[in-house]
Amino acid sequence: MPQEYPYQDAFNRLLTDRAMAEATRDEYTTTLKDFFHYLENFNPTYQKTHRVRDLQTQDVEQYLSMLLTARQIQNQTYNKVLSHLNIYFKFLFSHRWTPYLPTLDLKSKPKQAPQPINYRWVDDLTDYLADERLHIYTRLTLLLVSQGYPVQSFLKPGVTEKIDTHDWPATVQPFLKTFRDFIDPLQQRFLCDDWFLKQRAAADPHLTLPGLHKYLKPDEAVIGFALSPTVLYQGYLVNYLRRHPQKTDREVTAALNLPPDSIDYYRRLSQRAD
Repeated sequence: MPQEYPYQDAFNRLLTDRAMAEATRDEYTTTLKDFFHYLENFNPTYQKTHRVRDLQTQDVEQYLSMLLTARQIQNQTYNKVLSHLNIYFKFLFSHRWTPYLPTLDLKSKPKQAPQPINYRWVDDLTDYLADERLHIYTRLTLLLVSQGYPVQSFLKPGVTEKIDTHDWPATVQPFLKTFRDFIDPLQQRFLCDDWFLKQRAAADPHLTLPGLHKYLKPDEAVIGFALSPTVLYQGYLVNYLRRHPQKTDREVTAALNLPPDSIDYYRRLSQRAD
């Protein structure tokens, strides 16, 4: 199996030796894949040599700055990403695979008070789907999240092509027709039935999360609220719980495919929502 970032196999052995939970190991993989994908596309140092040993503090700072400005991550997420990168580079340094520890001088950020979650966007979905000022991928993201799909799911190859939309509300069908007219030529060009596809020739036609953010970020000025798919999904969950306060934890878990220990957290959020 090809490695998704440098020294992945060796680093995974370290995480396994530390008896980390599989979900935690997956978080490290997600962070490091995204970090090196960003370097591959936007960092001149890495683009020239593709060598980890050439990376220095400013290269990591550039990535973290992008997370804050382009994706508008919260400080808690920033600190977690920095921790993942710090442990990775300490591991490389300990094996002399890099002469630098580029995270050494980078500091974590103070914990922020949680921001109110916008759950009302779900109620106005029909209007947003009809708003042609929003990119079609932005509207598709809103639609899929409103149907209970988290971004980790709907960007995964092979997922969207299997989605059956026939039972979806009549109010969303006009947009689905518009979307099919948009996506059909791309699907034919790439011989791929997935929904989030790049609009230029590429070896892998699937849109990445950073690629999706390039469409979402400009549309925030149009729509008037944050379009981070993770935040949108939280709003969807809160909206669902507010609409169905009588449902038991078991019913909510089944309907939303949430782990049971997450229900209490989102119930509390729904009770605090304005």
